[in-house]
Amino acid sequence: MKSTSPEQSATKTTTITNAPHVTDFISLLYLSLSLPSIRVQAMPPEISSNKVDVDLDEATPLNTPPGETQWGDEIPAHLEPYLQTPPTQGLSEDQVADRQARFGRNEFKEKKRNKLLHFLSFFTGPISYLMEISVILTAVTGDWIDFGIILGLLIVNAVIGYVEEARAESAVAALKNSLALRSRCFRSGQLMDIDSVELVVGDVLALRLGDIVPADARLLGLDTTGAMAQTDLHVDQSALTGESLLVKKRQGDLVYSSCVVKQGQQLAIVVRTGPDTFIGRAANLINVATGPGHFQRVIGYIGNFLIAISLILVTVLFIYDLVELRILNGTVTGTDVLDTLKEMVVITIAAIPVGLPTVMSVTMAVGAKELAKRQVIVKRLTAVEELSSVSILCTDKTGTLTLNELTFDEPYVSPQYTKDDVLLYAYLASESGAQDPIEMAVRSAAENLHPHIDSTQGVLGYTVSAFTPFNPVDKISFGVVEELGTRKSFKVAKGAPQVIINLINGGDAQAEQAVEAFALRGLRSLGVARTREGTDDWELVGMISLIDPPRPDSAKTISECEHYGLSVKMITGDTSTIAQEVSARLGMGTLILDADHLVDPNKSEQELTDDCIRADGFARVIPEHKYRVVELLQNRGYFVAMTGDGVNDAAALKKANVGIAVHGSTDAARSASDIVLLSSGLSPIIEGIKMSRVIFQRLRSYALYRIASTIHFLIFIFVVTIAEDWQMPPILLILISVLNDAATLIMAVDNVQISPLPEAWRLGRLMFLSFTLAAFLSLFSFAHFYISRDVMHFEPPELSTIMYLHISSAPHFVIFSTRLETFCWRNIPAWPFTVVVLGTQVIALVFSVYGFFGYDESIGSIGWPVGLVVIAISLATFLLTDIFKVLMIYVWDRFLEKKKMPGISWRKNKLGSRAQQFQKRHELHSRAGYDRALRRESVSSVVSY
Repeated sequence: MKSTSPEQSATKTTTITNAPHVTDFISLLYLSLSLPSIRVQAMPPEISSNKVDVDLDEATPLNTPPGETQWGDEIPAHLEPYLQTPPTQGLSEDQVADRQARFGRNEFKEKKRNKLLHFLSFFTGPISYLMEISVILTAVTGDWIDFGIILGLLIVNAVIGYVEEARAESAVAALKNSLALRSRCFRSGQLMDIDSVELVVGDVLALRLGDIVPADARLLGLDTTGAMAQTDLHVDQSALTGESLLVKKRQGDLVYSSCVVKQGQQLAIVVRTGPDTFIGRAANLINVATGPGHFQRVIGYIGNFLIAISLILVTVLFIYDLVELRILNGTVTGTDVLDTLKEMVVITIAAIPVGLPTVMSVTMAVGAKELAKRQVIVKRLTAVEELSSVSILCTDKTGTLTLNELTFDEPYVSPQYTKDDVLLYAYLASESGAQDPIEMAVRSAAENLHPHIDSTQGVLGYTVSAFTPFNPVDKISFGVVEELGTRKSFKVAKGAPQVIINLINGGDAQAEQAVEAFALRGLRSLGVARTREGTDDWELVGMISLIDPPRPDSAKTISECEHYGLSVKMITGDTSTIAQEVSARLGMGTLILDADHLVDPNKSEQELTDDCIRADGFARVIPEHKYRVVELLQNRGYFVAMTGDGVNDAAALKKANVGIAVHGSTDAARSASDIVLLSSGLSPIIEGIKMSRVIFQRLRSYALYRIASTIHFLIFIFVVTIAEDWQMPPILLILISVLNDAATLIMAVDNVQISPLPEAWRLGRLMFLSFTLAAFLSLFSFAHFYISRDVMHFEPPELSTIMYLHISSAPHFVIFSTRLETFCWRNIPAWPFTVVVLGTQVIALVFSVYGFFGYDESIGSIGWPVGLVVIAISLATFLLTDIFKVLMIYVWDRFLEKKKMPGISWRKNKLGSRAQQFQKRHELHSRAGYDRALRRESVSSVVSY
């Protein structure tokens, strides 16, 4: 067989098209971080550049081609020819251009939506389709006034939805641009700054403290001069794995895009860019098809119901009118059909909630605008409503609940010393200017807490005459200290606990117990010792404990979440002990499930779901587990919100009902989310919860009003047309639709009461109330009609006007009742809302009093006395309807809900009991933590709880 060179074999690669299941792919990607790194010897600096160029005829894949085995995160052999760049020389401009053409730019290829198609998508949906049919029919019948009104409502609804989502996308894009990275790399023998998107495979990066790694790269073990590096690289991979502890990287190891260099500096050669990086491959997982959201399904249900009932009754009326014309005239002409069709179109327009999509969009847009002022960007408008139904909040620990930085915690202090002594001697044994997270935590604590240590002047009264820095072999640092007042010298040491204890003659049993106690709580510890005066005998000063502490506002935020009926569950890649310690400090409860529990083959899905519901958090999780937790909770019927900041959270963010990308999150997390937080911590989520429930109350009150008024209108028009052969002039029907729908737009600013529990539409209850209220209103309308005609003997033109004013005002005033589930006077509506609603009826009253100024002979004037009496009767009807509404709510909740809708009743009771149990558990755990702090006799520990 003829052998082929790497250059030749690279041209024979193909593309793998079969994609694995989402969770399998997540697990596979994460595994590449978890397995031991494959050591690959870095190439020596003397390799000449003539071995770099490979003449290929087609684009070369960055991942392993078919037929080759990949273990861990090994770089495939066909890419090695591209990785022979001289470290301090770099690539030439021609080589860069060639590789950019082959591999593409170092950026994620986001799928751009067609703006026109996106705008047209807002014209879809049952109600929109019916409105579009109505536009066509009104054009056919020449009813240009209705044509303009309906078309205008369609366009307004589409514009509102499109503009609000475009505004959110612009905010996220601006945030992304503000975070654009630049990198230092060698090009043509020069170390230069370039945009990270311009990097290509084979570029030599200069990574240093604080740099965000711009692409997957392999460490060369060299410094910027080409000499061997003196230290390893320590990187923060929490954006990928969620683990707060630093990871040590040696020569030949891979460092991944989006990781942060926390210690050391080295040269690294780029091995993968853009979508082929670890973070890029995981980000591609979020590009999965998603079904319609909860809100779209609810609106679709309401719209379909109203359309169906309207079309059935209007069709019956249409057939009835044609049959009646046939009986009277003996034949039905085309003109008769067109005139009858025109009347039916007008009735349909008046009955169908043409303003429903517009009112819903405006209400949510107002909420999104308010949230934007609070640093909460809503990417998907319907997420405003869906957030109100969230009952479980799954939140990432590192960087979301915690600060993502090691901080000095309560130390163990030897009997003859104090806490200040521990800080003093630990500071003297720390390397000045070191950027190691542990050294920085110790020095920062001493400078902030010790009265005689200053960040600029150092330790007052002491000077360090000799110092041996910490090294990973001895695991200890030494310092020789001179006390300036007495000129006496002594030694200090700081290091691994066991190493420090071994310095002490006879050891220290209490100190060893303290270290074990720290370990059981997930705290990292360091020992501090000094020599006795005038001798070389060491004595223990104390043990420092370090932890990634909770954010200052996290405990308060979680407490508020509990107040609003949300169960908060921590999800972290750290160990169970660390998770339990952070949970206890936050008052969350300490029932933490290990990741192994989620993949236990002996447990059924029901048992796993029950365990997930009871758990306060999950530890040692990988992205697959996060996705699985969300999926299990959703399958049980819970609405789940997921917060996160890294690519490891992206798939779960996409899966959740509401995905929330926290402040400082990666592009992958922001792309997968529905909501983006621009300020730190979880506190903005509380504002989002409150606002979403306000929006939900407004949407539900409008839905109840609109469904009830539609059914009332259809019942009345259908019955009087069939039974009495009476029809309302078309212009009056149009005015009812236009004035009342226009007025309801102001509901977006109405005052409402925030529910203490997650919201639910409870459609069975909504329909029951709508039908009963509509039937109750219909009784008053029929009474109004027959009394006006048969008792008061009004002429047909006056009767039409009276019934117009009644049907316009009586159901419209009911909107003051539907905004609450209790009596209307328990919460005063906003004054703009009141003024607009009453204002529309004043307009209707003026039109009625003056008979529409002689516009139509079939419309008569009724004068001020009759008009005011009709309005007064409508107000009385509204008050009686409000009392009837409260009675019907009681009847449903007390007698009908358990029989007709057991699932909804169970959900309500479950939510209430779950919130109470969660609060009770919170109190027990908080008390336990407080008692433990008291036993330690530590003021700062008591305060921390």
